[in-house]
Amino acid sequence: MIDTIGFDGDDTLWHNESLFSMTQERFRALLAHSADPADLDRRLLEAERANLRIYGYGIKGFVLSMIETAIAVTDGRVPARDLQSLVDFGKAMLEHPVELLPGVADTVAALAGRYRLVLVTKGDLFDQESKIARSGLAGRFDAVEIVSEKDPASYRRVLERHGVDPARFVMVGNSVRSDILPVLAIGAHAVHVPYAITWAHEEAAPPDEHYRRIDSVLDLPPLLAAW
Repeated sequence: MIDTIGFDGDDTLWHNESLFSMTQERFRALLAHSADPADLDRRLLEAERANLRIYGYGIKGFVLSMIETAIAVTDGRVPARDLQSLVDFGKAMLEHPVELLPGVADTVAALAGRYRLVLVTKGDLFDQESKIARSGLAGRFDAVEIVSEKDPASYRRVLERHGVDPARFVMVGNSVRSDILPVLAIGAHAVHVPYAITWAHEEAAPPDEHYRRIDSVLDLPPLLAAW
């Protein structure tokens, strides 16, 4: 029997990757005179992946990777005004309103009280705390966990900290790589709710079995009721 539900935050409860995608479009336009869009995307992704161990996940690391890529593709000749534009892009992202996905508020409200709800999200601590506070959902969760990486060890620590048996825990999220595979690896359950856009670093083939897939969080209460 499931008694504890873990929810991912970004692109499961609120829009996130769409904001990165829009900013990357602005980045391409800014550097259009210096690099082919496809090559620029490739080099930016390489910079992001290389910088994850230094900056972690989130907007600040993304902005620094854009700056690094801009310097590289222009051989160090990128104008200061363009670097300022990239900084401004990042500030706009950090100040962007938190927009809940359809059905999230009602679904979380319906499940609160019936299950123990734990928000498990990764990224920059300050940014994630700000988004959680602005989402209006903070009071619905029994616990909030902001982790630097979502791997089996991180999930084990979260469940141990809250005294949760993996067999009674289900994680709900949009990322196969972060919300499904590592959860199944520790003997817990997982529900995949795909988002329209997936960051290349988060792409992974879904497992053949042992997880559920739904099209909307609105489908979660009846799925749990029939589990």
